[in-house]
Amino acid sequence: MPRQITAFSNPLIKRMRGLREKRHRREEGLFLAEGLRILTEARETGRLPAWLFFSKASAGHPLVTSLIAAVETAGGEAIETVPDILSKLSGKDNPQAVVGVFEEFETSLDALDRSSAGIWLVAERLRDPGNLGTILRTGDAVGAGGLILIGECVDPFSVEAVRASMGALFTVPIVRASWDAFLVWLRGGPGQLVGLSLDTDNDYRAAHYDAPTFLLTGNEAQGMPADYAAACDLLVKLPMLGKADSLNAAVATAVMAYEVLAQQRC
Repeated sequence: MPRQITAFSNPLIKRMRGLREKRHRREEGLFLAEGLRILTEARETGRLPAWLFFSKASAGHPLVTSLIAAVETAGGEAIETVPDILSKLSGKDNPQAVVGVFEEFETSLDALDRSSAGIWLVAERLRDPGNLGTILRTGDAVGAGGLILIGECVDPFSVEAVRASMGALFTVPIVRASWDAFLVWLRGGPGQLVGLSLDTDNDYRAAHYDAPTFLLTGNEAQGMPADYAAACDLLVKLPMLGKADSLNAAVATAVMAYEVLAQQRC
């Protein structure tokens, strides 16, 4: 039976609010995810929150009722609370009906099966959580094998990144690795490394992509370092016909991913 918490001073509420900060997430190994859609998708992948917070008004929704039962059956705790506390947990003035607290998860390079997918996404020093979330959504949409984050990327478990992923955080495997470790792993088997670059004349639609294709997107502001570009099997460029010199990193990744998908489906 769910317990009720209505006080901001409750120790559990204070602890969960701390998960909005990266330092506390690392210490706890936990992260926040909000919204019935995201939590339902997480459940469909076999992941349930350790704590589920919901409002009295949403308790009668059949999906919320189902989530509560699943969480409690799995040994987690469902907690009825008030909208103001849900707002403090999510950081939004108009909070979602449910907020879940999950254990962090990710995989390793060695655990990846490169033959399981024709497309893999690689992002280098990605800084914007919205971009990361959008790239995860793209990965889910094109059936990518996973997202490999190189170097000091934004935390994929930040509230903003989780929100932007719209549930794809739970469906697309994530690996964090150094460039050197990734390159050693990549060259240990088949895989074409394709970099998105402005410093090439290769049009992205004229190139040929061999599965598995690893699409490398550089830092939003600086692009990829010269030695990273030199290590690519192929550099390609998206045509820019207007005043802007480049596309948003997540948009460019999506355009490239669908071109690779189109070729591999032929």
